Amino acid sequence: MADRMPPVRAGVPIEISGVTKHYRTARGGDVHALSEIDLAIAAGEFVSIVGPSGSGKSTLLHLMGGLDHPSSGEISIDGTPLSGMTDDEVTIFRRRKIGFVFQFFNLLPTLTAEENVALPLALDRQRARDVRPRVERALEQVGLSHRRRHRPDELSGGEMQRVAIARALVIEPVLILADEPTGNLDTRTGEQILGLVAAANRERRTTVVLVTHDARAAGYGRRAITIKDGAIVSDAKT
Repeated sequence: MADRMPPVRAGVPIEISGVTKHYRTARGGDVHALSEIDLAIAAGEFVSIVGPSGSGKSTLLHLMGGLDHPSSGEISIDGTPLSGMTDDEVTIFRRRKIGFVFQFFNLLPTLTAEENVALPLALDRQRARDVRPRVERALEQVGLSHRRRHRPDELSGGEMQRVAIARALVIEPVLILADEPTGNLDTRTGEQILGLVAAANRERRTTVVLVTHDARAAGYGRRAITIKDGAIVSDAKT
């Protein structure tokens, strides 16, 4: 029997109800990535989602971020159901509400660190005079003000991930989704990156959902959700 926590309703930035995700294979078969997921995550929580490779944890994170659509069920972020939006509306919502940190950094190689951080604000057509101080503040928070004019190929892996975190923070998100953010980093650098994510949660009260297969990384969360074969098998405070 799964160890389930009671659902949270007050101040819930993430509500997932009856979510399934199926994929069609090239041979015409079905892959059941997620099955009837029910989950509520309260404002300000730091939640770790763990499980073996292929368990569905990254699929769930992508659905939370509006990067993919569920086959059935509903996902609401900050009180807004994603299913009621067009693709363009989801893109704008994601750009303004959700900060992403990925394993492979996803920085544009032709842009400097500060330009990569400014990108979501520039895409949102915010005024340059408003963007500049926010970018400076975000880079300062991750300790990279002195590397602001360097391009990704001039940065270490840890520095690139710091830029990615600054890019997530610059929009002042209600939610940070981190998918294996330490997967390409050594242990010491990975702990520094997790410390930055934990600081955002602690100091800004930003909700954080971290997907990881690393037990040490999962320990930074205060709640651990284990997924196996597309289903939640445990959900407990850490």
